[in-house]
Amino acid sequence: MAAAPEGRPGALLIVDDHELVGTSLMLSLRSQGLPAHHCDARGGAAGVLAAAAEHPPGLVLLDLDLGRDDAGRRVEGVGLVAPLRVAGWHVVLLSGSADPARIGAGLAEGATAWVPKNAPFPALLAAVRDALAGRQVMPPARRERLIELHRRRSGEQDELRGRLERLTPREREVLARLADGQRAQAVADHFVVSLATVRTQIRAVLTKLQVGSQLEAAALYRKAIRR
Repeated sequence: MAAAPEGRPGALLIVDDHELVGTSLMLSLRSQGLPAHHCDARGGAAGVLAAAAEHPPGLVLLDLDLGRDDAGRRVEGVGLVAPLRVAGWHVVLLSGSADPARIGAGLAEGATAWVPKNAPFPALLAAVRDALAGRQVMPPARRERLIELHRRRSGEQDELRGRLERLTPREREVLARLADGQRAQAVADHFVVSLATVRTQIRAVLTKLQVGSQLEAAALYRKAIRR
């Protein structure tokens, strides 16, 4: 069995909602002499942080897509980076996410690096050993590019949400139904108002959002609420 590398002390915690993936990775890393433990996300963010508190802070391999907790609420990996860092952990994102801006969000929160989930095990092992030893895992230029993509998207999202805030509550409800694929008559039937009233509301929505069609307005709405 290979000896654990010298460097950063503490545990190696794998946070992944897939039991088979997390356990298999834990066993593979343990076979290399690394103090790996697996934690799922069924207890939500609080459960992950409580599990982390049971070990001396070291390195977390954190999936960004953590499914849902026992109450059915979505668990977002990005939101765990900062509290884990505050608790003394270093974080490497281990995710299959193909969204560079989302990866950049995790890096902006303080994660050291990102390793694709489909990376060969030797590459992952090398990244883990480098992180544990305090060595550079990810080229700084690539890390900054991903963070910049996140910041750019965040700015776009803020601008879109600002436009949506111009709408009245009823106009926003109408837009939400249009974005769900409903036609104006169906919206009128739902709110028990005339078709002319809904068309007036739609014109107000288009004007306030500065778009030329219902399709554009619906697309903007879906983009703004994207998580």
